[in-house]
Amino acid sequence: MDLGASSTCQADPAGDPERNVPRICGVCGDRATGFHFNAMTCEGCKGFFRRSMKRKAMFTCPFSGDCHITKDNRRHCQACRLKRCLDIGMMKEFILTDEEVQRKREMILKRKEEEALRESLKPKLSEEQQKVIDILLEAHRKTYDPTYADFTKFRPPVRSQPSSKGATKSSSLLTQDLSSEDSSDLFSSEAFSTFPEPAEPPPFPSLAPREEQDESSSVNLEFSQLSMLPHLADLVSYSIQKVIGFAKMIPGFRDLSMEDQIVLLKCSAMEVIMLRSNESFTLEDMSWTCGSSDFKYRVSDVTQAGHSVELLEPLVKFQVGLKKLNLHEEEHVLLMAICILSPGRDKPTPNPKTPQKGGKTHKKEEKPQILKSHKREGKPLSTAGPKKG
Repeated sequence: MDLGASSTCQADPAGDPERNVPRICGVCGDRATGFHFNAMTCEGCKGFFRRSMKRKAMFTCPFSGDCHITKDNRRHCQACRLKRCLDIGMMKEFILTDEEVQRKREMILKRKEEEALRESLKPKLSEEQQKVIDILLEAHRKTYDPTYADFTKFRPPVRSQPSSKGATKSSSLLTQDLSSEDSSDLFSSEAFSTFPEPAEPPPFPSLAPREEQDESSSVNLEFSQLSMLPHLADLVSYSIQKVIGFAKMIPGFRDLSMEDQIVLLKCSAMEVIMLRSNESFTLEDMSWTCGSSDFKYRVSDVTQAGHSVELLEPLVKFQVGLKKLNLHEEEHVLLMAICILSPGRDKPTPNPKTPQKGGKTHKKEEKPQILKSHKREGKPLSTAGPKKG
């Protein structure tokens, strides 16, 4: 099938809702391959019409002039076959000239060359870079449990009961749809100020002196305000241990001196924990879901660990923005490695036992380059599949 014929094929304007129903050539009744020259025809009748029009052929029917054209006898009477082509609406204006065919061939060839050039210029991950990504993926999977089974070993979460009015406002905020672009107002200071204050414990009659009553009331109030602190403290301690485990598996990290390793971990541990926690963050209800309902954390739970609104507002904004990027797992682990080895930390001291080439400066520049190459290799930040958690 040559270009001049195929280029005139058009989509069925009526659509094809029932694809299993065979399409029939309007000229001879054979199986049609699509719309050609403005009519549904088979490949044979398409070629016949194109050749007849280009040659300006004049046919004469040897019979009565109204032959019934079928798949079997379509070659017996060219005159009636051509007449049938015209009757069903085939138009010679849709046939490309030889010059048009040549131009189209050149255009297709040029497009293929441009695509091949773009493909050749696209950056590729080197074998060494891919090896680094594989190591980081393995390190993350060894230090991040998507089942959150270890959470049951923490001190249990104790959530104080907020007032009913405050709870209604908080619930309304937490269940808003965050997919709209105007969701930034949701995290304003005014919005966060509506989280309920823990209710004061009711006064208890006591025979103790008044000073002891005041002290006991103060202790009870402080405990109710920080009821989630023990559990979240265990969670943070556990997460820091996992971050340390991940860092130790980053290529080149253990080549640094112990002092430098400690400096890097101290400066980056909380940042990496925020990156890790994004895997369990859900935009639908603005919570971190870590297994069972006991380990479903909302912003109000964090306020019951003593954290202020000023701290939580940028934290939640960061979680929402990061979640909307739909990062690939490879990009996620590269970001964590970059965070640990990023510039701006205290300047590390060279390890006398290790060549300076393997130090922090070399590695901190390597990870962003790998991430850049990974993003340009057909793995954009916004097309990934759903993350676990």
